[in-house]
Amino acid sequence: MRTDYLHSLTTVREWFGWMPAPVASSLILIGAALVALLLNRVVSDTLLHLPGLRHVPLWRRLLLQLQPVVRIMLMLLAASAALPAATGFSDATLSLIGHLILVGFILAIGVGLIRGFRIVTEIYLERLVGRAGDNRIVARSHQTQIRILRRAIEILVGLITVASALTTFSAVRQFGVSLFASAGAASLIVGLSARPLLTNLVAGIQIAITQPIRMEDLIIINGDWCWVEEINATYVVLRVWDMRRHIVPISFFLENQFENWTHNSEAITGVVFLHLDYQTDMHRVRAILEEVIRTCPLWDGRTLGCQVAATDTDSMRIRIIAGARDALQSWDLGCEIREKMVARLRRECPEALPRARMAVVASDPDSSAWPTDEMISPPIRRPPDVARRPSEAQADPGHGGEPSRFG
Repeated sequence: MRTDYLHSLTTVREWFGWMPAPVASSLILIGAALVALLLNRVVSDTLLHLPGLRHVPLWRRLLLQLQPVVRIMLMLLAASAALPAATGFSDATLSLIGHLILVGFILAIGVGLIRGFRIVTEIYLERLVGRAGDNRIVARSHQTQIRILRRAIEILVGLITVASALTTFSAVRQFGVSLFASAGAASLIVGLSARPLLTNLVAGIQIAITQPIRMEDLIIINGDWCWVEEINATYVVLRVWDMRRHIVPISFFLENQFENWTHNSEAITGVVFLHLDYQTDMHRVRAILEEVIRTCPLWDGRTLGCQVAATDTDSMRIRIIAGARDALQSWDLGCEIREKMVARLRRECPEALPRARMAVVASDPDSSAWPTDEMISPPIRRPPDVARRPSEAQADPGHGGEPSRFG
């Protein structure tokens, strides 16, 4: 079989005998690659239109996403197979071309593995999110684990691919052997330079296992409400409520304290404070609160409370608690309760609104509390009657005698 193959290559070489040898060899390699490209196109189109596989999402996405990589691999294999027929090149040129084909094939395999693994995990995540329903905690937990481990595997496959491609060069092979054999200053420098990357990679694996944070968790960082938008191998992207982004090293979540409001459950209890007067009837306030909370669709129907939490010189501090399904609904529910309670109290219990009181007491029980000395409290005198219109004079029955003190 090998003899037949070599005979076929010799026949192909004879077809281009009338051309210069280097040009003929180049055309042979290019022609082999084009034939492989054409065959790949025909086979791919046939597979995509098979009746049984046309409606399979995984199969279709794998074919579409991996088609460029497979095409390159087939073209490299075809060129490598046709290399013995390229006798117009020198031995050094043939060796260089073969080496480049080998490096390209190794890189194509690495890219294909990374793409295939990413496609499979993305399809699994899409199905997981679609079937999660109310059990979002478990879905986000699996999503976090898969994303972090996928990034770690992609980095590992990428490093192995690049290392495999570089080891095909004799100079790089000798450098690597001498580096690991010496265990000297060069090894120490390489280890220290790779320490931050390795620290974050290990932290990412720890987070995937222990899961102090998950995808779409609500956490508090530097006083900001943040949602975990993206977890990479070395850093985490946090989305703030006003659409800003915090980029935080992944090791931060293992070395520092932070708040996670959705670690075990998304349900949360919100708090609303009202300042009311001391004459407020708390039974009436609680009755109004129960009527108000029943009109709030964001209330979870379980948690509700109303207590006097504190007092000061002018008012009481009323603490209202109400449960909601998540933090955003809790914030909106608190605003709705505050608005409706203020409106109801203003309309039905105006005595509950806070007010400032002042009592004027005479120092001597036999004297008036208000000053009577005209030097201290002069009377208010109106302009002469000539300056007033007759209609105003008739409308003021008190006008004409001694001027009124309050005008």
